Amino acid sequence: MIQLPWRRAGRLLALVLLGFVGLSLLLVLLLRVVPVFGSMVMVERKVQSWIAREPIRIEHQWRARDALSDHAKLAVIAAEDQRFPLHRGFDVDEMRRAWEASRNGGRLRGASTISQQTAKNLFLWTGRSWLRKGLEAWFTLLIETLWPKERILEVYLNIAEWDHGVFGLEAAARHYFGVSAAELNVHQASRLAAILPNPRAWDAARPGPHVERRSAWIRQQMNNLGGIAYLEQL
Repeated sequence: MIQLPWRRAGRLLALVLLGFVGLSLLLVLLLRVVPVFGSMVMVERKVQSWIAREPIRIEHQWRARDALSDHAKLAVIAAEDQRFPLHRGFDVDEMRRAWEASRNGGRLRGASTISQQTAKNLFLWTGRSWLRKGLEAWFTLLIETLWPKERILEVYLNIAEWDHGVFGLEAAARHYFGVSAAELNVHQASRLAAILPNPRAWDAARPGPHVERRSAWIRQQMNNLGGIAYLEQL
């Protein structure tokens, strides 16, 4: 019996999708327990440097959650995703507010959660496209289902970009302040969290007025959340 070309193509597509689902499940399960020593954004930055013929040295050292400052954990939550312990990967309320603000003529602002940013930074590339957003949603659902919140935050803090070639809290703490990730105080932590929206342009060690105002706001939000005790919700 002769198979029609579209049937063969459909079967091939189904096999590809099934293989992708299986491999992504296996990868996410593996990264639940093993240290993460790199990310797709790190690879992208390296490739960009090769293309531009401007060599870049990646600074990155994995640190387990107990070796990461609680001040930094809380500062990043206060700055990026205050409902992180409560949502399942997507902050619907924040997304609705961002959409309504843009409809009313305001600037379209990001509403990505820490979970979404972890999925994007770890598995995908930067930039905007419907394909990337769809894959981001898939990996966000996977890590929210298969990882505890503590693991998501731990991985995020270990792969976030904090300057040209500087990735992870340990490298950022040493790069800006000459201390380990465990030794960061509340002011240093709030400055690091403050530059996350634009880490390759803003400086945590020599902050301008905008970063200073933002870091002060972050410290106020940390107090409003109840301080370090807030982390118990994770």
